[in-house]
Amino acid sequence: MHPAAERLLQTYTPLHNLPPLAGVCDFPTAMEPGLSVEECVRRLLRLHYVMKRLGEAFTFRIPEEPTYELKMAYSLHAHQLLEHVSAIRNRVAEMRQPPLGLEKIPHPDLETLVNEVQFCPLPVEFLAGAYQVLVPALLESVERYLRETHPLADHPTCRLLRFARLELRDMQEYGAAALDAFESSIAEQVDPRWTALLNQFLIGAGELDGTAPESDVGASPKYGDTPRPVTLVPQRDERFTDPYNMGVHAEEFLYDQRFSPRDKTLMMYFKRLREIDVPEMMATILHETPDKPWGYYRDMTRQLWDEARHAMLGEVGFLSLGIDWPQYVQVNHTWALGLNTQLQAWERHAVLFFIEQGLMTKTGKRFEWEVGTASGDKLSETFQDYDWADEVLHARIGRDWYVSEFADLNEAIRYGDECWSKVLLNWQSWKDEGLTQHANWWPALYQQFCTLHDLAPDAEAATYDVTYATSRADLEKLGFSG
Repeated sequence: MHPAAERLLQTYTPLHNLPPLAGVCDFPTAMEPGLSVEECVRRLLRLHYVMKRLGEAFTFRIPEEPTYELKMAYSLHAHQLLEHVSAIRNRVAEMRQPPLGLEKIPHPDLETLVNEVQFCPLPVEFLAGAYQVLVPALLESVERYLRETHPLADHPTCRLLRFARLELRDMQEYGAAALDAFESSIAEQVDPRWTALLNQFLIGAGELDGTAPESDVGASPKYGDTPRPVTLVPQRDERFTDPYNMGVHAEEFLYDQRFSPRDKTLMMYFKRLREIDVPEMMATILHETPDKPWGYYRDMTRQLWDEARHAMLGEVGFLSLGIDWPQYVQVNHTWALGLNTQLQAWERHAVLFFIEQGLMTKTGKRFEWEVGTASGDKLSETFQDYDWADEVLHARIGRDWYVSEFADLNEAIRYGDECWSKVLLNWQSWKDEGLTQHANWWPALYQQFCTLHDLAPDAEAATYDVTYATSRADLEKLGFSG
């Protein structure tokens, strides 16, 4: 700082002694030059690339990750990263005229690094790669950027990266807890030479943000040079003991006027928890649908996270009633399994939109909210209120990225119905093969609910026994293979 400036700052104060520079920083900090626009863009493009690829890696792992809690976390972290990617894309466009370089790979070692993590075969390897290496490297790069850029001249970038820093810290905290939970498995199954290899690729790239000298580390990828397709058969952990079970038709119960809102709310908690399979299906759409505009991937990943969030609402609902759901509820994966293995990605999207469109009718999300409200269960009322609101957004996403490919809405709906009708759920053959007996778990769940809350069971509700053998979730008759 020039001596004259030092002398002036001893007496120069804002009027009324207000904080200077809108509270962004003090004058001495603002007198440091910071980073050039060129350097800012260069670093942002690296952050953009790794955030984008790591977000994609999180969704890629959702179907094959057996642990429910990790499926939910990957859904959230993918959504968060892609939102920050969108913010960076917009910021780079403000700072530079096209071509912006957003689709370029900034360094080959960064590509190899993320490929290694995305395509590693073991779930615990992915945990280690994502949360021991990539997330900490992203956080370190964001913090370094915020330290070194000019806080006033580059305030728009600082603002969006402060938000990114907040969520990356949350991500790192979650990752540390997950790594602790799987500590013994990681010690047994993850070769420390592999995690060292990941750090070698960082060194080769001159760190994630390119602030260190690049070097030829001479490292060869272990998994990164053999990309593999996304897993189509959803994997579940040991709490999902009967994933082929289609023995309780939730929608038939929900729409049956004989049953009370109180009892229907219990079934709605099951319906919410069962939405685990929507992220398992949407992940495959994302990874089998290349070359769409960026907004498609951002919006679809937001919806994927919403569906995961809905599943957790069901989990919370059961816990709020004092019900340990794995003991009483059989949450199947048959919807995602059928769509993933029998339809193309575009056809899966068609079914997704068809179902969403049906949920926007009076017998859809509004009806479920009305049931939750009438039940007296305030938590259910809240959950269905937000579930309905989310569905409004999802319908808009469907109009933007699905309906826009058709002549009109009716044609888009008709095609979705046709695609869903193509899916053959092997109800009888799954039973014949011993994969499930389609056991009716509802009576035991209902009895436990009534016992815990000192309620008189409704005789008809207590003996409910309708399966998915002859109709799908929208009550349309469906052909099944035997």
